[in-house]
Amino acid sequence: MTKVIGLTGGIGSGKTTVSKMFESVGVPVYNADLEAKKLMQSSFELKQKIKQLLGNQAYNGNQINKAFISKNIFNNPKLLAKMNALVHPEVAKHYKHWLSKQSAIYVVKEVAILFEIGAEDEFDYILTVTAPESLCIQRVIQRDQTTEKGIRAIMSNQLDSSVKVLKSDFVIHNIDIENSLKQVYDIHNEIHKTNSQL
Repeated sequence: MTKVIGLTGGIGSGKTTVSKMFESVGVPVYNADLEAKKLMQSSFELKQKIKQLLGNQAYNGNQINKAFISKNIFNNPKLLAKMNALVHPEVAKHYKHWLSKQSAIYVVKEVAILFEIGAEDEFDYILTVTAPESLCIQRVIQRDQTTEKGIRAIMSNQLDSSVKVLKSDFVIHNIDIENSLKQVYDIHNEIHKTNSQL
């Protein structure tokens, strides 16, 4: 039976960087945020529901208007909850199908808001990626050309990383790439060792 690591962490912590490190050692990775964006782009039904919730401005022609959606939902908890209620069931269906095709000893599912949606019980292990807040903000400003105010609005909807750390089986402090990679190797070896003995 394939084990599942839930990989989470705050915005800018470097979750996707760490996910790619797992991919580099041959571990299948499912990025829930990325797949959500793809489904919001490709599913006609989901697109119509999002337009009903947020208005036609949620899309620029056929392309998702990420800036408009973020600005609206991250400052409005009720709207954020409604948006999640539309998108999460579609992602869950897609993920279930993906997982059924995997045969590796374990896979990684990257979920930005794992604890916030109460998904802890869905995983065999939970891994939280952390980094100092100032570094997270700097990374996101460089990546998304956004403002610190916008980033803090997203952070305010995420559980504090110190709480996530206490609830996790593994923690990667993602400050230095080489060190993070070493931590990924250690986790990879530990899971293989534990599960090959079963």
